[in-house]
Amino acid sequence: MTLPRLIAASLLALLAAAPVTAQEAATTTDAPQEGPAERISDQIFGPRVPTDLAFGAFQRGYFLTALEFALPRAEQGDAAAQTLIAEIYAKGLGVAQNDQRAAGWYQLAANNGDVLATFELALLYQEGIGVPKNRARAADLFNKAAQAGYVPAKYNMALLHIEGVYASPSLSTAAALMLEAAEAELPEAQYDYGTMLIEGAGMPPDPVKGARYIELAAEQNLIAAQIDYATLLYMGQGIDQDIEAAVAWYARAAEAGNAVAQNRYAKLLAVGEGVPLDLQEAAMWRALARRQGLSDPSLDRLLVSIPAEDLAKAEERARFWPLEPATVPKIETIFEVPSVTQSPEQTPPAPSDTAPEASASEPAQPTEPQNP
Repeated sequence: MTLPRLIAASLLALLAAAPVTAQEAATTTDAPQEGPAERISDQIFGPRVPTDLAFGAFQRGYFLTALEFALPRAEQGDAAAQTLIAEIYAKGLGVAQNDQRAAGWYQLAANNGDVLATFELALLYQEGIGVPKNRARAADLFNKAAQAGYVPAKYNMALLHIEGVYASPSLSTAAALMLEAAEAELPEAQYDYGTMLIEGAGMPPDPVKGARYIELAAEQNLIAAQIDYATLLYMGQGIDQDIEAAVAWYARAAEAGNAVAQNRYAKLLAVGEGVPLDLQEAAMWRALARRQGLSDPSLDRLLVSIPAEDLAKAEERARFWPLEPATVPKIETIFEVPSVTQSPEQTPPAPSDTAPEASASEPAQPTEPQNP
């Protein structure tokens, strides 16, 4: 099983779908006086949806304008506006970041029934951001949001049931919640549910179905799922063995910067399994994995015979990755600094033989300015 992970919501996408009440329409719509053309349009296309000026400004990056439009509504108890303000302060969008103020607005919005604010407030209590850390309080809020049907909250509740500390320990309950989130196409849930199926956690093991869910998460660019799916393909576990497809998934995760994938892709390149043998390419990916602190003696043994010239080229390519050294833009000087011929009086004295030499790692100390 993977370690429990908490995920945050995408506020922009959900706030965009927030309904606008008649009272909000009166305060947020700047529609002109309806004339014959507007009436005909309404008859053909149906009534127009009022414009949410606060969200419109937020969506366009005018955060202070969004705050100005949202504040009057928030003071009247508008939960969507309160959540929008909380987001502005939580992310420091156009204002100084203020976690305490964000938590306060999330709390107000949650009190007014906003499920998104309830979830975000749970995350704050979970991590102790802007509020005292209180995992029991976070679990209550996650459960409240999950009961309201919010998919990310269901996923987080599944993790809490697996952990079994702040929710009842129940793998079967966790599996049911994880399935709901996976069916809603949440990639983290697809990955974890697939893992639970393979391991038979809370349900009978089903490697074939588990591999399919992990593939779905991999296709949504969840890197951990891409690595595990590549391993399933390599081993032929729950799916037909396909070394070339495994190499392609490892390469995809390696290109995304994952050190584990870079190391495994390098090994396959070093032995030419599922991909043409290329020691220089393998050495480059090894260098990239090492840069992130992942060393592998078995990979080092595979590359012991690489020519010194190829190794140097691989290290050079890793320095400039993802660009190739030849494509790195060079800094060109526009003006040449004119050379000045110094007279003998102006020539600085040669350094004394007894003066200590500056090491390559220590910059030379500047000389003290001299009075004219």
